Amino acid sequence: MVLATFDPFTQFERQFNRLAQRSLGSGAGMPMDGVRRDGEVALRFDLPGVDPASIDVTVDRGVLTVSATRNEEYAENDKLFIRERVTGTFTRRVFLSDDLDTSAVEASFDDGVLSVRIPVAEKAQPRKIEIQRGPAPAVEAEATESEPAING
Repeated sequence: MVLATFDPFTQFERQFNRLAQRSLGSGAGMPMDGVRRDGEVALRFDLPGVDPASIDVTVDRGVLTVSATRNEEYAENDKLFIRERVTGTFTRRVFLSDDLDTSAVEASFDDGVLSVRIPVAEKAQPRKIEIQRGPAPAVEAEATESEPAING
């Protein structure tokens, strides 16, 4: 004979923690890191147990969307007594800056981690300005009503 006690408060706390983790802490089942490097932004999404064929990465109007599906199948006579691993379809949206080249996004999947690389657009790349020697170029100032133009 097995003796077990049932504590409804423990069960309630377990369910509450599971729901709180799902909605608040884990980015809807897809935790992400973002890194800014020279010339690119790199995003990494944790997707353990996900079939790479179920991953979809799209860019539309400056929004990167990553969707993935994790399914778990059980045999007919399996009796699930605890479930903490989240299954289903997960979606993450990341708003991208106009300074990123969304036409050159690259993605790869290795060991349960989706890596997305987004290059910085050429116009936003830091560049060195050459200093010219000699007189400064003339700048024409427009006359305002408070300052009349001087004719010389």
